[in-house]
Amino acid sequence: MPKIQTIVACAAILAAAAPLANAQTSPSVERHATVTSVTHADIIQPDQIRASKMIGSSVYDLENRKIGSVQDLVLDKDGMVAAVVIDVGSFLGMGGRDVAINLSDIKTNNNRLTLDRTKEQLQAMGEYRLENPNTGAGTTTSPVEGGRLGTGSGTNR
Repeated sequence: MPKIQTIVACAAILAAAAPLANAQTSPSVERHATVTSVTHADIIQPDQIRASKMIGSSVYDLENRKIGSVQDLVLDKDGMVAAVVIDVGSFLGMGGRDVAINLSDIKTNNNRLTLDRTKEQLQAMGEYRLENPNTGAGTTTSPVEGGRLGTGSGTNR
């Protein structure tokens, strides 16, 4: 009989503890209701712009004339934007040249990129080459979706 009593006692303890364990793991409405403020890490700020929205965007001078479009963003090894590459003077994708501008020189307001330079000033700048023949840097294309840096393919592994 002591074996049966031990089994019954264990079953009674488990049955009594089951509602407590279930109550700890079930979601609580109050927990979700306590989130009242949004931190800066949770939402894009007014002085920030997404790279996907910036690449391909037109760039205007202070007199509201289109002076080029953002061709690419170049990141340094720390992930900071080292240069904004602007295509200047192209017509239907031909005949233009790329120039590099500091990100801090470009002003954004109302989802519009403005630069305190004229088209002529940009055309007088030295051409920025997106490929370096001496090191091979910049010769690979970016994956269309997903992938990790350095894997050489557009699939997640």
